[in-house]
Amino acid sequence: MNSLYLSKTARTPEIKLDPKQGVFEINGRSIPENSVDFYASVMQWMDAYRQEPNSRTNFLVKLEYFNTSSSKCLIDILRKLEKIYTDGNDVTLEWHYDVEDDDMRESGEDFKEILKLPVKMVPFKDDE
Repeated sequence: MNSLYLSKTARTPEIKLDPKQGVFEINGRSIPENSVDFYASVMQWMDAYRQEPNSRTNFLVKLEYFNTSSSKCLIDILRKLEKIYTDGNDVTLEWHYDVEDDDMRESGEDFKEILKLPVKMVPFKDDE
């Protein structure tokens, strides 16, 4: 299975899905014109990955902001990750958030409550 890479833009996050390493990352801002279209390839890729997942999968979310339609797509992606976990695989979600960004922290905590998979909250201090 090939990796999936989408470059970051002003409106869309960088997405790196590496099945060989079992490390996936979403990084940046997610405010695309059409979230469903933007995330469609990620959804399809995750469905294929579920058929033969790595023995360990680590999914890192490092978003600085996402809009409502992105939130829906993100939960759909994380539900696919949850299925990989409930199939008996080793899966961890790392939710990275700036310690000064209460909204992103709360979003991570909300996902932690609704998902049936290990979620690690990872605070950081943005010095920029």
